[in-house]
Amino acid sequence: MKDDYSDIINLEHHKSENYPWMPESDRAAQFAPFAALVGFDDLIRKTAEQHLRKVEERHSQDF
Repeated sequence: MKDDYSDIINLEHHKSENYPWMPESDRAAQFAPFAALVGFDDLIRKTAEQHLRKVEERHSQDF
């Protein structure tokens, strides 16, 4: 089996007869609402703050 796509590599890109070409900015924007890790940044920040507080507490107890 050939995996070099030589049978399709030079074919013209399909153009829909029903839908106009969508600009790249619009194509990218359609995925913007999807965020699998909503709230993950906040969780990382809170965890880091808790860790820093613990480190500071341990450091202040050593001196």
